[in-house]
Amino acid sequence: MLKGKHIVVGITGSIAAYKACTLIRALIKKGAEVQAVITPAGKEFITPVTLSTLTSKPVVSEFFSRRDGSWHSHVDLGLWADAMVIAPATASTIGKMAHGVADNMLVTTYLSMKAPVFIAPAMDLDMYAHPATQRNLDILKTYGNRIIEPAEGELASHLIGKGRMEEPERIAEIIEAFFATRQDLAGKHILITAGPTYERIDPVRFIGNYSSGKMGFALAEECAARGAQVTLVAGPVQMQTRHPAIRRIDVETAAEMLSAAAGAFPTADAAILCAAVADFTPDHAAISKIKRERGEQTLRLVPTQDIAATLGAAKRPEQRVVGFALETDNEESHAREKLARKHLDFIVLNSLRDAGAGFRCDTNKVTILSAQEEKKFPLKAKSEVAKDIIDTLCQTFADC
Repeated sequence: MLKGKHIVVGITGSIAAYKACTLIRALIKKGAEVQAVITPAGKEFITPVTLSTLTSKPVVSEFFSRRDGSWHSHVDLGLWADAMVIAPATASTIGKMAHGVADNMLVTTYLSMKAPVFIAPAMDLDMYAHPATQRNLDILKTYGNRIIEPAEGELASHLIGKGRMEEPERIAEIIEAFFATRQDLAGKHILITAGPTYERIDPVRFIGNYSSGKMGFALAEECAARGAQVTLVAGPVQMQTRHPAIRRIDVETAAEMLSAAAGAFPTADAAILCAAVADFTPDHAAISKIKRERGEQTLRLVPTQDIAATLGAAKRPEQRVVGFALETDNEESHAREKLARKHLDFIVLNSLRDAGAGFRCDTNKVTILSAQEEKKFPLKAKSEVAKDIIDTLCQTFADC
């Protein structure tokens, strides 16, 4: 899938710079044409001669390489590339990229880049965990960059932790997968809610449900694979995200989920509201554990604010809002009522009466309902159901 693709590989001053050689070889073996750009500090770890030999191109490092008036055009590189990957990316370079400090050829090239950018951090565990680094990575995500999370293991300091640059072969696979998947959501920002909410009764008890988050996480991965930047607002689940274009916000309660979703919605092109949000919450949460010895208790519940209805009422004409309906009876009539009342573009209906559908399953059986049509699908893996749902979403954009 990389045959004929132009890829800029940016290399910074990290001990992991030696891995860039393996990355370049892997990309070239997959058919790509590679141009290396290296920072002055990067040349302390790996020589331009090595990189030039691997790429069959002169290495770009300085703005001016000769005294004859010629210079390297960062603009031309930005137009030439189909993708840019900075591997390794140090904390210093990440900070410069986040704040537009264009004091070397690599950052200047990045700021001129028209193509997707992949960033593979590499640093010691404390540097990676530092709030400044994490904030800079969050900023870069909001710009549309794809962060390739570092791995855990032994670092150059001989400490064990998260900070090792992802292996070059895996980085090449991620880039190849990006081009292998149709990019019909490129440039889109998709908000997704997933998992349950927990409504506190006291410090150790809550009202919740059986949602595992599997459907919402599958939707997030599918949207990211198709080129979207994804904000995933996740209730308390054990699942992990894989794609670097997914920005995850963890919440617990319905109120916290509403706040996070409402904060992300103004910049979103679409919201897919897949979470199993509690309809009711205790009107008062005890500050200490309620003891059995207190005897019979009365728990008063009050309605939570409807996230789908709130966003549906606030959506702009160009935005899309997708809802979910998990029903136990009168499924279609309940779903159509929600579709209209919550101002949804379409709603995904599933029933607990269908074996293999609903909570905790790896499969689902859905019907997609809109004002214009109804599409029924057989039982499928949730990853495949996600494709059907996102195909429908893409069609709504195409019909606009």
